[in-house]
Amino acid sequence: MMNSGDTAFVLIATAMVMLMTPAGLALLYGGLSNKKNVMNTVGMSYVAFCLANIVWVVAGYSIAFGPDGHPVFGSVKNLFLKNIPIDQLVGSIPEMLFVAFQGVFAAIAVALVCGSVVGRLKFKSWIIFSILWVLFVYAPLVRMIWGEGLLNGLGDLDFAGGTVIHINAGVAGLLLSILLGKRKEKNLFEASPSSSKLTILGSAILWFGWFGFNAGSQLAADGIAANALLVTNVAACAGGLAWMGIEWYSRKKPSILGLASGAISGLVGITPAAGYVGMDGALIIGLVSGLVGYYGVVHLKKTLNYDDTLDVFGIHGLVGIWGALATGLFADPSINGEAGLFYGNPYQMIPQIKVIALTIAFSLTGTFILYKFTGFLTRGTRVDEVTELRGIDKAYHKEKSFS
Repeated sequence: MMNSGDTAFVLIATAMVMLMTPAGLALLYGGLSNKKNVMNTVGMSYVAFCLANIVWVVAGYSIAFGPDGHPVFGSVKNLFLKNIPIDQLVGSIPEMLFVAFQGVFAAIAVALVCGSVVGRLKFKSWIIFSILWVLFVYAPLVRMIWGEGLLNGLGDLDFAGGTVIHINAGVAGLLLSILLGKRKEKNLFEASPSSSKLTILGSAILWFGWFGFNAGSQLAADGIAANALLVTNVAACAGGLAWMGIEWYSRKKPSILGLASGAISGLVGITPAAGYVGMDGALIIGLVSGLVGYYGVVHLKKTLNYDDTLDVFGIHGLVGIWGALATGLFADPSINGEAGLFYGNPYQMIPQIKVIALTIAFSLTGTFILYKFTGFLTRGTRVDEVTELRGIDKAYHKEKSFS
């Protein structure tokens, strides 16, 4: 039967997650980008949110969760949300609410990807790529891991999207940044963020929305949801302090942007584990997430010489991999009945590693094909050199963010 308390809880959680993309992520990315591309950067997140939600209700949900379908490419039975009566339930909440909740997840997944390529990707290419990526990468991966799909029986633990969202978006962003090539100004200077204030505000909005993201994934107002909210906050705090601490030690100054980046890293790391670990596990996951994020952004990118503009791979891809592994390490059976390696079940690491590897392989393959197809449709995906050097805001959108 429908539970009004659970329904109200997920309604609020859905609204919180909605705020993460057109507000939190848009401000975070906009503040981190240089002044000549702020409106374009914000616009990429905003339009991705609009596109993903439309694509989701038209076909994405049916691919991911439609009944009696293919283990990868889903079903056609729920296209345009057909055959879903208004009183049909998923657990104790209306299925229509579940559709909306999953839709805002799809939106932030694809919006994360744009951070790797801001300042050099055509806006129309981004629109086409976003539509295709939600349909043919994100929704099938959800089908395989969370739906009635190919990987569902492996037994991996992913409470709120460590694989389907963060690892998926992180490796997709890395691939796009490599395929597009480096920014023209990359070797001349590193453009400073347009507004540290916007970045801090965006990170705080994301943090707030993440409570709905993780706790809401329980789809019920119960003890597991409460635990998920608590450990989410603990991991974010630990991640922020870890990043600030290591940067303070190595550079002899505490960075507030580093503090915010570390908090986001902690949130990414705890996402797959939020419904399975206790406070002690969350503290370790958060601390290591901050260190892994710092290493990915400050060291790995320079070592491998790729130009991931806003460090999507370092913070979401690498930390997402750590979070998925950490779930297999720290899952506490007293929380949700699932035990990890440190609680007597070393075999839990096997499905965690398998699903990480398969997620990376599927995301890279699908992203590569869709990028090439998008380039064919739009006659190239990169803006011309004059537009890139002048700034996409002024040359393309005819708008500016700062006077």
